[in-house]
Amino acid sequence: MSSAPSHAITWAEVDLDAYRANLRAIRQWVGPQVQVFAVVKANAYGHGLVPLAQAALQAGATRLVVHRLEEGLTLRAAGITAPILLLGYVPLAAAAQVARHDLIPTVITLEFVRALAAHASPARPHPVHINVDTGMGRYGLLPPEVVDFLRAVGEIPGVQVEGLYTHFATADEADTTYLRHQWRVFQDVLAAVDAAGLMPPIRHACNSAATFALPEAHLDAVRPGIATYGLRPSLEWDAPVPLRPVLTWKSRVARVRTLPPGSGIGYGRTFVTQRPTTVALVPVGYGDGYVRRLSNRAQVLVRGRRAPVVGRVSMDQIVVDVSAIPGVALEDEVVLLGRQGGEHIPAEEIAAWAETINYEVTTLLLPRVTRVYRDASRPQG
Repeated sequence: MSSAPSHAITWAEVDLDAYRANLRAIRQWVGPQVQVFAVVKANAYGHGLVPLAQAALQAGATRLVVHRLEEGLTLRAAGITAPILLLGYVPLAAAAQVARHDLIPTVITLEFVRALAAHASPARPHPVHINVDTGMGRYGLLPPEVVDFLRAVGEIPGVQVEGLYTHFATADEADTTYLRHQWRVFQDVLAAVDAAGLMPPIRHACNSAATFALPEAHLDAVRPGIATYGLRPSLEWDAPVPLRPVLTWKSRVARVRTLPPGSGIGYGRTFVTQRPTTVALVPVGYGDGYVRRLSNRAQVLVRGRRAPVVGRVSMDQIVVDVSAIPGVALEDEVVLLGRQGGEHIPAEEIAAWAETINYEVTTLLLPRVTRVYRDASRPQG
């Protein structure tokens, strides 16, 4: 493991080897006939956009998936030339940037298609994908709109529909009734498109959970996201292939002292000691993404043992009770998320304490949390 920079007081160790192994396991699951599009939106779910995108391509992903134009531009600025699919809304005024940087937008309006066509070459039509809303209720065309929209796009020189896709709303739930309903709706759309002679070359539907739960929906490509980071889409879901968590979040002990009974800790004195209590100050807080809801709920690992967070999480610091852990000293490693010794605090457990989901736990890691990347394929300097 790469060591943390000497100046870092909270950092995330990101295991690129684990990430590549997860992607390869998914590739093996879907088989060689199905492409894998690696979802690296939202700073690769907090893990780091550019390093994870590079690792995804090394592991055999055929393209990258982001949500916003800015993410695609960041990848291009890093020298990544692989196809990049934009899932979300792009302003009309940004069509020129999409064309200039060879990004593949999701289109659901003819206004944007025309704006893009104005910057594309009829000799080399710009690829676009179309999202079909089969039951998510967000972005996308409704099923009855798809064939007419495809025909209309086909009349605009300089643009070519490369892909047609949908997104499942409940694939991570044990009850697959609605998942299968959405799949049937999408199949009906594909049948209508095929009958009209308008079928694009790439059809895709599966997120992480559906990739494993609904193999018949693999089509031409799958779009795994959360599972590539070794995390579970929900507590109702377990992967049928081994997946390794990619991220460990750490900090250091900044101070150790024993407080007398009756000592309040943190803003609002939400925790008051009832006995002499040995506490450790840890320089991490909601300014790093360790959310305030973890106050008086969460635990961290110190010397391989669990220590409860006492008092409110502040912007820059937390306090943990280490009374039951002998020998805690200045600059001891503190694990907020991940393994230390025989103990493990997974993202799912932090999510339960914070009343959220594991996606948010990692995505909320802010830029001042230094990322340290492990990569066995490269010498550590």
